[in-house]
Amino acid sequence: MPKSEIIQKAAFSPKIKTYILLTVAFFLLISIIGIPVLIIWFLGFGQYISKRYFENLKCVLTDRHLIFSKGAFFMVEKTIPLENIQDLTFLQNPILNLLELRILKIETAGGSNPHGSDMKLIGITDAEAFKQKVLDQREHIARPNSSKQAPREGSQMLDLISEIRDLLKEIKKGQRDQSS
Repeated sequence: MPKSEIIQKAAFSPKIKTYILLTVAFFLLISIIGIPVLIIWFLGFGQYISKRYFENLKCVLTDRHLIFSKGAFFMVEKTIPLENIQDLTFLQNPILNLLELRILKIETAGGSNPHGSDMKLIGITDAEAFKQKVLDQREHIARPNSSKQAPREGSQMLDLISEIRDLLKEIKKGQRDQSS
C-alpha cells in the first residue's frame, strides 16, 4: 500500500484544556454525587487530565484520509476515508463561545454511530481553513483526472470496437463460405 502524502496537520488551541476542565466540572456539579469530587478535580487532577488530553490530540489530513487521535489515558485513533465524508458542521455552545473555540463535526456515509457523527474535532485553530482544505481534498479525489484517463480509456474503447468489428467480419465470412 503506498504511503499517504500529508497535506496538513491541524493545530489545536491550548484553550481546550480549560474547556475540558469546565465541561467535566459542570457535569460533576449537576450530578449530586460528583460535588465532592469537584474539589479533587479543581485541586489538580482536572488540570492533569486536561493537559494530557491536549498533548495527545493529533489530526492529520492526507491525500486520501483524515486521521484523528485523542485520549488522556486510553488512546483512540480514527481514520476516515475522505470519499466517505458527507458533511462537515461547526458546533458551538456557551462555554465554547466564551473560550472562542469551535467543534468541527464530521459525518460519514454509512457511519456506524447511531448519533450521526463519526468524529468531533474540538478547538482546531483556524477551523474554517482546515474545513475548506478537507472539502477541497475530498473534491479533488472525487473527480476523475479526466485529462490523463480519457485518452487512454478512449483508445481502449476504440481497440475493443475494432476487435468486435473484425470478429463480426470473420463470422460473416465463415457463414458465406458454409452457404457456398
